[in-house]
Amino acid sequence: MKRKNFIKGFLYISIISFGASCTNLDEEVLDGQSYISSGGTTTINSSAVLQSAYNGLRDFNGQGMMYALDEMSTDAMVGPTRGGDWDDNGVWRQIHTQTWAPDHGEVKGAWNSLLSNVYNCNLVIESGSATASEVLQARFLRAFYYYNVVDLFGQAPYRPAGSNLLDDPKVWTRSEATTYIISELEAIISTLPARVSGDASIVNKDAAHFLLAKIYLNKSVFDGSGAFAAADMTKVVQHVDAMSNTLAANYWDNFQPNNNTSNEIVFSSKNIQGGDGGNMQSKWRMGTHYNQTPSGWNGFATVAEYYNRFNASDSRGKYSTPSIISTIGNPVGFNIGQQFAPGGVTPLMDRNNNPLSYTAALTLITSGVTLETAGIRGMKYVPDAGSLDKPDNDLVLMRYSDALLMKVEAILRGGTGSAGTILSDIATRAGVAAAPNTLDGIYAERGRELWWEGYRRNDMIRFGKFLDSRALKPYTSAAKYLIYPIPADALFNANLKQNPGY
Repeated sequence: MKRKNFIKGFLYISIISFGASCTNLDEEVLDGQSYISSGGTTTINSSAVLQSAYNGLRDFNGQGMMYALDEMSTDAMVGPTRGGDWDDNGVWRQIHTQTWAPDHGEVKGAWNSLLSNVYNCNLVIESGSATASEVLQARFLRAFYYYNVVDLFGQAPYRPAGSNLLDDPKVWTRSEATTYIISELEAIISTLPARVSGDASIVNKDAAHFLLAKIYLNKSVFDGSGAFAAADMTKVVQHVDAMSNTLAANYWDNFQPNNNTSNEIVFSSKNIQGGDGGNMQSKWRMGTHYNQTPSGWNGFATVAEYYNRFNASDSRGKYSTPSIISTIGNPVGFNIGQQFAPGGVTPLMDRNNNPLSYTAALTLITSGVTLETAGIRGMKYVPDAGSLDKPDNDLVLMRYSDALLMKVEAILRGGTGSAGTILSDIATRAGVAAAPNTLDGIYAERGRELWWEGYRRNDMIRFGKFLDSRALKPYTSAAKYLIYPIPADALFNANLKQNPGY
């Protein structure tokens, strides 16, 4: 394989910037489709690299990296050790109990994923060959990835255009990075295209309004002030009001195999049935038992204190149709008690021939007769019966009901605007009474509406709940756990400093 100096240079930049390990700089590891050679000149294939930046959104799927850091670190999800299964040197328990360290694999994976995708966006933006539309899309995606870096890690490395490629990247503080993301989004929002009906996977104006609302809502957390400025809260309201989305008639329309048709989905990662789905199958396999349909990995669960916040009539916690029972045997949502084979009649057994009946009782290390059945299991997406391994369900990254709840919260925190019928509209769809129009009420409602969608940690921090004791973490955590550590092997960049306390 022909070696190219420019590829070695790009590899060196990515290693210096993002802590990705590589021992052989002569090895060509970048996709050949990312470059175009003509007449002895090699240029970046901006379309291919932009697609790589879009594909990076799939890293929010699966059970690890950003998803685990955002959900398993909270009261909503836990990954208990089950005998010889799911121990992995305690990495999942460490996340739930907030005892991680700078060498944690999922922390490193999230850091490398986010900044590698920032790097791909920069390649498109600075290529000189990208169309105006490609540059706009890359700038939005870069802002989205940087938002997650700021949220999870606080500081963010960057390289000014035209800087010496051999110099260590500079580093923004959390406040500086927040200011940058806001300025980027506000600079491009007026020229972003409208959301394409039936396909929210393309960068669009509504997604930018959503992300700006999310950033302004969390700005006091990110800048360390702890004070929700009325002007910032009004910005939240204004950005939500500028969105063109509507609530889906049925909550579960957002999670069906054909969920791309839901106008409630603001931004998503596209999947095609039978194609490369970015491990979308994990949305049902990470909790279901080996003997169920779809067969699962019998891992993650929720705890009773979280499950009990759902009213029995709340359709967000459990959803069933004749088709669902026919194909998988059990409702989607949270499942507890006896599980059934497709058709919903034949009771299933575990691998020790005990009834496969999920229990609310759960410990971090399970054993005995409930080894395989301890814990209430969650299934947020309706399995695609036509392709369980590579399903058609798009991964939801932003949803309009989240934006509406952000608006109500921002008004309660001092923003100018009217909440109207938001809470009653969301509750009516769920089949329950409206949540109280208080901060406690909004916090509880966000937990029910957005369960396992990747925002629980962010919510718990903003509401001052993240460090609190809970069922399987009977202590208050140290303040350092409000952000994750910088992975140990990224600290060779002299401009990066380990986050306090690690």
